[in-house]
Amino acid sequence: MVVMALDHTRDFFGAGGMNPRAFLEPAPFMTRWVTHFCAPTFILLAGVSAYLHGAHGRSKREMSWFLLTRGFWLILIEFTLVRFAWRFNFDLNVFVFQVIWVIGASMVFLAGLIQLPRWAVAAVGLGMIAGHNLLDSVRAEHFAAAGWVWNFLHQPAVLQEGGHAAFPLYSLVPWVGVMATGYAMGSIMLLDQTRRRRLLFALGAVVSAGFLLLRATNLYGDPVAWVSQKDWLATALSFIDCEKYPPSLLYLMMTLGPMLLALAALEQARGHLANWLTTIGRVPLFYYVTHLYLIHALAVLYSMITVGDSAWLFGGAPLRKPVNYGLALPGLYAVWVFVVVTLYPLCKWFAALKQRRTRWWWSYL
Repeated sequence: MVVMALDHTRDFFGAGGMNPRAFLEPAPFMTRWVTHFCAPTFILLAGVSAYLHGAHGRSKREMSWFLLTRGFWLILIEFTLVRFAWRFNFDLNVFVFQVIWVIGASMVFLAGLIQLPRWAVAAVGLGMIAGHNLLDSVRAEHFAAAGWVWNFLHQPAVLQEGGHAAFPLYSLVPWVGVMATGYAMGSIMLLDQTRRRRLLFALGAVVSAGFLLLRATNLYGDPVAWVSQKDWLATALSFIDCEKYPPSLLYLMMTLGPMLLALAALEQARGHLANWLTTIGRVPLFYYVTHLYLIHALAVLYSMITVGDSAWLFGGAPLRKPVNYGLALPGLYAVWVFVVVTLYPLCKWFAALKQRRTRWWWSYL
């Protein structure tokens, strides 16, 4: 959650684009790259959480209903509160399908998948993750008028019709598979601590090593091969420059392997920092929505002060920035720290409020 705020701070305050992949500029590249861990972690652990939610005596029917309703609720949030936070206008001509949308849609699909045996859910999930790059050569135009369906499934593209546009930035495949895989591995979290940590370490090590070996071959798993560069650093950055839209097999291995290692290593973390991070983690949706509004509002103020105009921040996502707009990396990181520190007391208050409330609908917040 904290690292995610860095990415969105960079979106609004950085001088460059929203997805810098120029590995010849290491600092901006790594500022973006480190945030790649966010979406895979969110979606895999959402699947784990779904399993744990059902492990407390709930039937599969109850679980399906919970996932279905929560999924549609998140999709609604994406196109209302989250959409306005990104755009600061009520123009209904453009809709971008981002991470909250795909988490919600994945929950809707998982609501049906959990009716299958857990091994079948694992097979579907791992099959999507490992096999979807075999479909890279399949293009939307191959399906004529139905091509837009493929754009939502696997090939992100801006779809325009009659002055309206939709951009399925986060494709369903393989994100649905990531959540299904998280659900299938949820039982690991119910093992005793020693076995759980040992298994998480083993899985993380295997996935991480598998990434290194498969990426080194350039045979499969990402649409763009890595290439030797003028020096070792640029070569290393080329090696880890994997595709996110849609997330390639290697992108997911690169992020989920270390995430599993971290999950095992940090399980017993204690102290002020751990408590501080846990507080934010208890209210993820509240934090997500609030941090976008705060970052966008700060960007409006900064733009007024530096370039004398902020109208461009009320017309859509910050894609076309004014000349001479943007902070250098030290300033960008300073804004990021300010945002997270400012939101902490709000998260603490809301977490305490949720703990005191017992009505069913609080679980959707």
